[in-house]
Amino acid sequence: MSAEDVNTKAWTVHGQQQVVRARRLPDRPVRLSSRPRAALPPVPHAAIGVGAIVLGDDGLLLGRHRYGTLELPGGTVEPGESLEQTVVRELAEETGLRARAEDVTLLGTLVDHVDHVVRVTVGAVVDAWQGRPATQPDESVGDWAWYPLDRLPDGLFVCSAQILTAWRPDLPIDHSPAHFSPYA
Repeated sequence: MSAEDVNTKAWTVHGQQQVVRARRLPDRPVRLSSRPRAALPPVPHAAIGVGAIVLGDDGLLLGRHRYGTLELPGGTVEPGESLEQTVVRELAEETGLRARAEDVTLLGTLVDHVDHVVRVTVGAVVDAWQGRPATQPDESVGDWAWYPLDRLPDGLFVCSAQILTAWRPDLPIDHSPAHFSPYA
């Protein structure tokens, strides 16, 4: 260690002399690295998805899931995808409608807990799209139809119900609670 790397300072406090030695840290890289805590990935305990409000002249677009619930177009976020891109992709995959990411307005995040899984759902409004909704091959939601807001059907999927009441609190929809954090 060179004399430049060590700095010695002495001073007197209450009649006692104290000596502090400090050494210079090596130069740090311009960018810092990161690493996982362990070699194995974490145990999954959260799911993140989107639900898209598509409101046309004939009402709100809802589809029927193969398990019977009615729901908004939407689904799970894929790695590397923005929330807006997820809305656009899911809308096309499920309904055949084409939209652009810039035509998607994110409403906010809903968080609830289902069977030991934290569910994070982001509600969105699609302001413009092209095409006509149609059942798509190999999709679990189909039979797309438009429903007037004052005559929404019974049996909405919980996440869709949560998104709709976050968007329009005046809608008479009952559902399990979720914490809503609106985006500015």
